[in-house]
Amino acid sequence: MARNIQSLERAAAMLRLLAGGERRLGLSDIASSLGLAKGTAHGILRTLHDEGFVEQDPASGRYQLGAELLRLGNSYLDVHELRARALVWTDDLARSSGESAYLGVLHQQGVLVVHHVFRPDDSRQVLEVGAMQPLHSTALGKVLCAYDPVAHSEVVEAERKTFTARTVAGLGDLEQVLDLTRARGYAADVEETWEGVASIAAPIHDRRRMPVGAVGVTGAVERVCRDGELRPELIAAVRDCARSVSRDLGAQRF
Repeated sequence: MARNIQSLERAAAMLRLLAGGERRLGLSDIASSLGLAKGTAHGILRTLHDEGFVEQDPASGRYQLGAELLRLGNSYLDVHELRARALVWTDDLARSSGESAYLGVLHQQGVLVVHHVFRPDDSRQVLEVGAMQPLHSTALGKVLCAYDPVAHSEVVEAERKTFTARTVAGLGDLEQVLDLTRARGYAADVEETWEGVASIAAPIHDRRRMPVGAVGVTGAVERVCRDGELRPELIAAVRDCARSVSRDLGAQRF
């Protein structure tokens, strides 16, 4: 059996100590409570501080939990609430559009599919929950990059691969696409990621008006497009779905 990594165990114990005790603890208190040498405790605290998991009060030198833990906790809760709130609306979207509906969130420089509703026909389909999609070329990814500053930073720093002749990989051209996405309220992917496949997606916001995900439809180009243009009724259906989920999450003016 593989052994646990001692430094990670100590860091976890330190976070639990800070979460369960007084609001702020000094280095000596933390070291003695965990049976660690001060130098060892200080090294772990310094790393946790640099990563945003621990904060140090400038006046007293005492430590407390940092804001990064709150962000991670909120992200975990947001994904589960997002999926729960979106279930009915994505079912309706797939039924009304006749295409597969997807719900995605930002994860590790990509889009994580957290919910997938099959196209309502008898064709053979594969469940894609847990699949990762690129940020720069998919409709879901473009929406996240357009509305979420963290996603935007990720796509700027990431390697942007060219999947087809239509893929927009250059940063300048991509920024123009993201500006257009914000202006019209939705993103498109017409054979930019997969040949013969087109997608439309729109942003989902929470009660804080923060972008927490994207919802969209994906299907064959000949069904999603008409006369070389995205079908306006599909665009409207996707945007209506996104607004409905956002309202259920407490967002206003959607």
